[in-house]
Amino acid sequence: MSHKIGVIGDENSVLVYRMLGFEVFMSDNPEDASNILDNLANENYGVIYVTEKVAEKITETIKKYDDKMLPAIILIPDHTGSRGIGKRRVQENVEKAVGQNIL
Repeated sequence: MSHKIGVIGDENSVLVYRMLGFEVFMSDNPEDASNILDNLANENYGVIYVTEKVAEKITETIKKYDDKMLPAIILIPDHTGSRGIGKRRVQENVEKAVGQNIL
């Protein structure tokens, strides 16, 4: 079974991903973004990219999926640049997996 890839964020940040063949979901409203994320998680999405700006607003929803294998939720910069949140999240996950920060 293959899994789909989705991208959640504001229009200016996610439209480029459509050209790569990903399904894009435009939202910068926290309630809508949380609902979209929950729906994608239940609809066979293996990877869900979320812009850092949106992720800041829906941290509780994202945390629900931290201990699950799927979907992998990856934070990406928006069109204005990185906020460093995605990098910190990767560092925290690596530290949790190996017991120390090797990055």
